[in-house]
Amino acid sequence: MKVLVAVKRVVDYNVKVRCKADGSDVDVANAKMSMNPFDEIAVEEAVRLKEAGKASEVVVVSLGLKQCEETLRTALAMGADRAIHVETDAQLQPLAVAKLLKVVAEREQPQLFILGKQAIDDDANQTGQMLAALLGWPQGTFASKVALDAASVEVTREIDGGLETVALKLPAVVTTDLRLNEPRYVKLPNIMAAKKKPLDKLTPAELGVDPSPRLKQLKVSDPPSRKAGIKVASVAELVAKLKNEAKVI
Repeated sequence: MKVLVAVKRVVDYNVKVRCKADGSDVDVANAKMSMNPFDEIAVEEAVRLKEAGKASEVVVVSLGLKQCEETLRTALAMGADRAIHVETDAQLQPLAVAKLLKVVAEREQPQLFILGKQAIDDDANQTGQMLAALLGWPQGTFASKVALDAASVEVTREIDGGLETVALKLPAVVTTDLRLNEPRYVKLPNIMAAKKKPLDKLTPAELGVDPSPRLKQLKVSDPPSRKAGIKVASVAELVAKLKNEAKVI
């Protein structure tokens, strides 16, 4: 059984991002970049499935700049078997990503496609759902537990009211949540071994997909600074301020 995993290169979660002076975008110059944490969980889950004997091959795919190779090598060091890099300088939006991943999936014919539920840079939470729709595959989103067998996958997913378990016929798309697993620490020998694993190069043109943005980004700005809190003398004064000034009641 082949498992395909999508990974994205994003600004590291420990970095405090800042907007460019002209408000055109986020300033990522000299910022530390890393694998999207939710995608790291997806890679870990795929590798665990292989280690349990339920998957025979784990293939990772990333879309974007040449530097995405570093992210793919990290995934290979975690235990993936080979990588695919769709190189493009275009600003990729969720629908374009889903269309590119659809073609990659049609080429690779995986039985399971695992993605992080969202990327921490745009927080769109759209790609997995769009990909499932384009492929016509069942989907299990926000997975906190995955149980795989030969013909189906059982996904326990987090919902507002608690947990929901769904059984999906393969092939299927699964998006991972934080509580699914804890990614392993990558050791130096594995990093060195990853350099010898195959990494294939593709372009959107080869896949027959136009990645041009469909949405125009007008402006990026920092959130307004919070005002200092105040003390009130009584509950009545608190209620009055919430009603007349904050207007939340």
